[in-house]
Amino acid sequence: MRTTAAEVKQILDNTTLTDAVIEAFIKSANLFVTNSLSTSVLDDDTLEDIEMWVTAHLITYTLDRQSKKEEAGTAKIEYAGNFDGKGLLGTSYGQMAINLDTTGKLASLAQTGKTIKIQAL
Repeated sequence: MRTTAAEVKQILDNTTLTDAVIEAFIKSANLFVTNSLSTSVLDDDTLEDIEMWVTAHLITYTLDRQSKKEEAGTAKIEYAGNFDGKGLLGTSYGQMAINLDTTGKLASLAQTGKTIKIQAL
């Protein structure tokens, strides 16, 4: 694995997830980045950054959804984005991963409608 739970926590908005939970997402992100980009010309530091952002994307896509608007009176939260079928485009973290990939492979995956699928064991 290229990234750490501590690095992922630095970019997540106020997460309360444990390192063990984040590390499970890192494992999935590592597989995705390795399978999608390991044969590319990207250096190890860039792959590490992409893996960190993909991890945050996976967490946000499933557990810690990003809020777009919060109100105190009558406690209302509006979540950002429509997550259905958006893949990496569904969160700002996924969009950052796409931006860091100068090969365009992640952008291509996003445009073809392919999404990251995580299957529970």
